[in-house]
Parts: sequence; structure tokens; C-alpha cells
Amino acid sequence: MATRNDEEKTEADKAKSGQTVTEKKALKKGSTVAKGLRDGAKSKAEGVRLGILTSGGDAQGMNAAVRSTARSAIVLGAVPYAIREGWYGAVEGGDLIHELKWGDLSNTISKGGTIIGTARSDEFRERSGMMKAVENLIQNGIDRLVSIGGDGTLSGTEELRQLWPELVAELVKQGRITADQAEAHPNLMVVGLVGSIDNDMTGTDMTIGADSALNRIVLALDQLSSTAASHQRTFVVEVMGRNCGYLALMSAVAGGSDYVLIPEMPPTAGWEDDMCKKLSEGRKHGRRDSIVIVAEGARDREGNPITASYVAEAIEERTKESARVTILGHIQRGGSPSAYDRWMPTLLGYAAAKEAIGAAPGDGAKVLGVRYNRIARLDLTKAVADTRHVRKLIEAGEYDKAVASRGSSFTDMVDVFRVLSTPPSLLPPLERKAKRVAIMHVGGLAPGMNMAARAAVRFGLQRGLEVLGVQGSFQGLIDGDIRTLDWKDVEGWDYLGGAELGTKREIPTIEEFYAIGRSVENHKIDALILIGGYNSYLSAQGIAAELDRYPALKIPMLLVPASIDNNLPGAEISIGTDTALNNLTWSMDLIKESAAASKRCFIAETMGRHCGYLALMSSISSGAETTYLEEDTITLEQLGRDAAEMRKSFKEGRRLALVVRNELAGEQYDLDFMADVFKQESHGFYDVRTDAIGYLQQGGAPSPFDRLLATRLMYRAMARIDEALDNGENRIEYIGEENGKVSFHEIADMEKQVDPAKRRPREQWWMSMRPLIGVMASSKPAVKDFPLPVVDLTRQNPEETPYC
Repeated sequence: MATRNDEEKTEADKAKSGQTVTEKKALKKGSTVAKGLRDGAKSKAEGVRLGILTSGGDAQGMNAAVRSTARSAIVLGAVPYAIREGWYGAVEGGDLIHELKWGDLSNTISKGGTIIGTARSDEFRERSGMMKAVENLIQNGIDRLVSIGGDGTLSGTEELRQLWPELVAELVKQGRITADQAEAHPNLMVVGLVGSIDNDMTGTDMTIGADSALNRIVLALDQLSSTAASHQRTFVVEVMGRNCGYLALMSAVAGGSDYVLIPEMPPTAGWEDDMCKKLSEGRKHGRRDSIVIVAEGARDREGNPITASYVAEAIEERTKESARVTILGHIQRGGSPSAYDRWMPTLLGYAAAKEAIGAAPGDGAKVLGVRYNRIARLDLTKAVADTRHVRKLIEAGEYDKAVASRGSSFTDMVDVFRVLSTPPSLLPPLERKAKRVAIMHVGGLAPGMNMAARAAVRFGLQRGLEVLGVQGSFQGLIDGDIRTLDWKDVEGWDYLGGAELGTKREIPTIEEFYAIGRSVENHKIDALILIGGYNSYLSAQGIAAELDRYPALKIPMLLVPASIDNNLPGAEISIGTDTALNNLTWSMDLIKESAAASKRCFIAETMGRHCGYLALMSSISSGAETTYLEEDTITLEQLGRDAAEMRKSFKEGRRLALVVRNELAGEQYDLDFMADVFKQESHGFYDVRTDAIGYLQQGGAPSPFDRLLATRLMYRAMARIDEALDNGENRIEYIGEENGKVSFHEIADMEKQVDPAKRRPREQWWMSMRPLIGVMASSKPAVKDFPLPVVDLTRQNPEETPYC
């Protein structure tokens, strides 16, 4: 396509391109939207029609992505179009391609499946079908596309993009479109979002739908465990995963299973005997329930399928115990999406709209994925090729490479599962004398504490350590309420809510340090692990300051972050936070349902104290209109404006509004005061109800994410403690995941990382998502651009690529 200087373009040229001279200058190479535009300047998106389609298998969270992409497009000034029933709708055209209005997307974020439908189209696979799709898109003025689906959907989209110019030329020759239409739409600009419950796309940490599917599986495993334990029975559970074992492996770890079979790691000959030996030894060590997970694509090394029924037969034949088969099937795809599969697709949808609107004809097709909770920009062709290469590795018998291609976290979990599921009698004997490592909880309750304790025991035994459980935090340590924890003692702790070792918020006083030191000496404790929240970190700070006076406390200590507030240094996500967020999202869904028959504004209050993570993320995941965080200054004038805007929206037809506040937001403007302001300004157009959601956020079985996080952190924590004991080191450290990597910090680093008055990190990665609330709640076009943390993996050395 020929180019000219912007200043020489005619007004007709500008209108045709939809881009002004000012915006051209503002656009930087590689940026996603025009930046630095003055108020009132035309958006580059003006006149742009953005097509959105979902294709292939459905996945929970697709609706959140569609909603976000469409609403972001509207706010940015573009016009979103739904292409219904996937590529079938593009081929058929007609009413299957239509404009998406703001109201079309209301109350969709909590729905499973995809509201714009999905279908497979054999006709689209042919050149003639592709030509029909191009014709229908151009007739609707669409030359930018956000395609949501798996690798098949995305590869089909990329093929269409590459063929677009020649198909357009053929359509002109055949008289099916005009030369002017061809000139106006010479290229197709494509952005892909990966919707797949299998989590099988290489280059992205998570695909849309995978977290929800994992939640379905683990919930089923928890329920099966109780009935299996009643009868001392084995259940063989088949889960989805034709070419990828992510769901099988992660559910096996999170669900406390005994054996797992995945496509990337076919078992060697005689695996049936190895499996049954593990099951039998587990019985001897007190395990009443046994669960074997089979991915639907599991095969042996000869390429023969391993079915759930065959596994059950092998178990019954060798152990003489009954085995029952449960095939979860499409239940894994169904139901309301998890909190993660709402807030992350919302972020992805906004980024996709920006990316598609800002794309230039010379840009290659991109996929937006996730890397360390940030947007990852991937080359579509390479991502699909890398994903399919894993299948080729499996077919070629290069299993180690196939596992490695899934990423380091997948590889680590293979080793983690082996340790967690192996009874102690099958562990290799260690000749050294066992060191004694005590674990205890400190601070508020966080779901996943039990999983962390269970993992500590299992990993400790594997390393030849004796793990002691301290009942009731520091007071229990002072009182000597300490016992040795064996493999069977923590059996079943993976799905238990609460804290079996108990937890207390009290921070020990200096006067109590002597008693703590005496207990450490009396019980011959060589190392101490504290699993808990901010008070456990303050306790460690206090101990560190008095080590010279109490030499008995000069032992390795490690703090593992567990707090629903998500306010701990060195940890982007704390154990328990994801469960609390899921509980909040579920609660807010019910709140919204209760208001369906009336015009009502609900004001919901979350926990979190000085940290607004739960408030913000639950607002995004529940589709709230307004959010108040403790991190922001809230004025009475602002409350009045928000209430007046609320009144206006109800006057124009709104029936429901959800406002979310962090429990300490606004200082003196508490929940009741905010409700009074909104009531005062309602003028009768809506009524107001409040709900302080409270301790529901701390209850229930931990989510799969929290179980896996607890396992990963404890895996590294026990290795660190073991190393410290071998080297005679006595550091006090805290562990956490940052930018996708586990890191350790000296307790002295805490002063630099946190605001002590607010009891939260000085830098909070999730704060960059605050503007999403305004974008999703405002139905009026406006230039609303805000920077997103993006990892650009389209460069040659992605590991060296900074966030941009």
C-alpha cells in the first residue's frame, strides 16, 4: 500500500483511513492506541468497525472477553460487531453479523458459554467459503477482527488474514464488491484471544476457561473423596485434555490424587503394577480414598489409548478392590466462570480492542495471552506453530521435550506430584539424622493454610526432615502444644477450609521471646516456618531485632504469605486471596439476582483493610459500576457526583447498579454513610441496599489456584530450609511469587517494600487496572486510554523483554 506524508493527505484520505494527522504523529511504532491526544480530539477509532467472534469449543470466560472487547471498542470510539456462530456466521452473513449495542452485553459476565455462539464450519475451510466470509465482512465494513478460540480458530483466522488481499481482488473481478470497497478494506487486521479450557497454547500462562474448568474438576474430586473414603474405594476420573495434560496434572496436585496419566508423559511398560503398588501403600499409611486422574488423550508408549475403564479394570484385577469410573465430560466447560476467568478476559478484551484499533496494515497477526498476570503479546503464527510442535514431540516419543515445552511450572508440577503422592514407605531412605522443622500459622485465617501445611509435611519427609506442627500460633509454641506430623496426619487437608493447626493474630511481645526461645530449645526445633499474614511478618521483624539477646532463636525462619488481604511484601498473590475473590464474586452474583425485580443500587463491602485488591478485582469480576478503594482519596463532592450520575442512569432505564467499597475506603464515609448519600440523591428513581459480605470471604474449601500456589511456595520453602540447615545459615526470610518467579527476601527488606502505616506494599501491580471499571461502566464514546503492563514476546529474546 502506497504511503504519503500525513500533511499531504486530503481530507477524503483522512476520512477513509479514519486517522487524523495529529493522531498519526501521536502513534508510536508498536503502540496499541494513539497516546497524548487532547480532550476533544478525534479518536483513531472513529469509523472503525470491529468484528468479534468466538469459534471452536466454548470456554467459560468467553463472555467476559466479548463484553470487554465490545464495550472497550465503544468507549474508544469504534463500532463493535458480533459475528454469531463463529466462522459459520461469517460465511452465512445476514443477521448473523450485526452491531453490538451497550445493553446487549449487560449481565453477561457471569454467564458460561458464549452469548454470540460458536460453531465449526466445514465451508470456511474451503477457499470459496473464505471468500464468502470476506465478502460478508466487507459488506458490513469490517476489516478488523478479534477472534476468540483455540489454535484451530486462530490458525484459520491467520490464514484468512494472509489470503485477504487476493480474495478481495477476486471479489472485485466477480463484481461481488466494488473497487471502492476493496480500496477501503485492503487488509484484515487480526488480534486473537485464546479461549480453551485445555490451557494448551504455548507462550501464555493461562487460556480463557482453564481456571474455571480446573475449579469444576477439583470440586468434583473433593466430592468424590468423601464417598470414596466412606467405602475405602478407588475412583478413576477422566478429565478433558486431548493433547495437553494441564487439567489432569494440576487437578491431581490440587485434589490430592494418587496417580495421574497425561499425554506428555506416557507411562513405561508395567505402569499398572507401579500404580497399584502406590495405591496399596497409601492404604497401609491410612488413606481411605484413592483417586486416579486420566486425561482423555492419555496413551502408553506404544501409542495405545489408556481409557478410564481400562485403568479401573487394572486396579480391580491387581488389588481386588472395587474401582469406579467417573467421566466428567462437558461439565468441565459449563457453568459460571471463576473470578479469574472474568477479570483476566476483561483485561484481555480491553487490550485486544486497543490492539485491533491501533493495528496497521503491515502489522502481523497477534495473540494476546497472559504472562505473570500481565498481558503478553505473541506472534499468532509462531504461537500456533509452537503449540502444534508439542503434539509432534509427543508423537515422536520425545516426552521430556514435550513436558519442557509446557513451561517450567508444568515441569515442576510433575516432580511435585511425584513427591506428594508417594507414600513414605516408597521414598528412598536417607542416612542422615533428621532435622526438626516446626510449622505454624500466624494472623488471620486464609483458605489454603491447610494445603500449605500438608505440602510442608510431605516435602519435609521426602527430604528426610521431621516436621512438627505447632497448635495455636506463638501461644501454642510457648505452651509446648507441639506434635510430630506424619504422612497420614495431613491426609485430606488439601480440601479442608480453616486451619487444622489453628491461627491467632497476636504478635508476641518482647517479654515472651524468652519463653519462645526456651520452647525452641526444649523441643529441639532446628528451623521454623510461619504460614500467615502481616502479623507473622511483624512477629519475625520483632524476633530479628532481638536475636542478640535470645540466641536460641538464631535458627532459619521462613515466612510463607497467606492472607486474603493480599497485602504482603514480595508476593503479588497471597495464599487465600483467590478463594476470597471467588467467594466475593459468587456473593455479588447472588446480590444482583436478588435485585432483578426492582430498581436497586447495591453497595457491597469487602474485606482487605488498607489494601483494595479484593474490592477492585471483585468489582471487575462482578461487573460493578463504581468502586471505592482505600488507596484513593474519597470526597463528599465525589460521592455526590457519583450518586447524581447513578440517578441519571436509572432515569434513562437502568434497573440495577452495583457499588463496591473496600472496608476502610473513605475513612469516616463508612458503608451506611455512603448508602445515605446515594439514597438522598436517588430522588425516588432507585432504592439502596447494603451488604457487608464479611467472613464469608475467609470460608470454604480453597480454590485450585490457592492449593497450587501453596504447594509451589512450600516446595521451594522446604528446599530453602533444607539448604540452610545443611549450610548452618540462620536467615529470617520471606518467600513469594513476583513476575512469575519465586523469590526470597531478608526480613530487613520489608521496611523498604511496605508502607508500615498502611500495612501494604508500596507498589501494587494490580492498581494499573483501576481504569477498567470506568471503561466497562461508561456507555459513551470517549478517548480513554490507560497504560497496560505488557510483555512483548514478539521480539527475538522474550526473556530479556521488559514490561512495556
